[in-house]
Amino acid sequence: MARSAWGTGIGGLFVAVLLLAGTAQARELAGVRMPEALTFQGRNLSLAHMDLEEKFFFKVYVWSLYLEQKTQEKSEAISSDCVKRLQFRFLRDVSRDQLVDAFRDGLSSNAALRGGPLRDELDRLLGSLKDVPEGGELIITYVPGGGLHVSGEASHGLSVPGKPFADALFVSWLDQHPVFDT
Repeated sequence: MARSAWGTGIGGLFVAVLLLAGTAQARELAGVRMPEALTFQGRNLSLAHMDLEEKFFFKVYVWSLYLEQKTQEKSEAISSDCVKRLQFRFLRDVSRDQLVDAFRDGLSSNAALRGGPLRDELDRLLGSLKDVPEGGELIITYVPGGGLHVSGEASHGLSVPGKPFADALFVSWLDQHPVFDT
């Protein structure tokens, strides 16, 4: 009996050490923990940036940028044909209308998204959005050869083939939220 208790104690200690080691590899902001690295379809992504978005003194969401290839410049991050991910964790309930309005406002400065085929893709993206509960996520991932994929509780899901729409979306986001030194 003592041997079994000792074995359980050592096993429990080992599991606790592994859990602590795993949580040490995360960044925290406004109570949201995001891993420093993650694997997506067998590819390793690194956390390049994490930030808090506020509106009228209210914390709305924490967003994270993951890149398969870390870069020092926005142009490299956008032009590289590697996996890129924007991940949003909402700190409050956000209605579909609020989310659509925020996307429209944020992306309106990009002329490529105001007309032509990319406008149609933007309309599809906006149409995929839905109410998001506190703690819910919106995940926007570009995959080389697979296009842009939208998932999480804030979306019905969407795939947009090709790189042009993904590039336009990442250009708009990184213009509005500069994370690289210029």
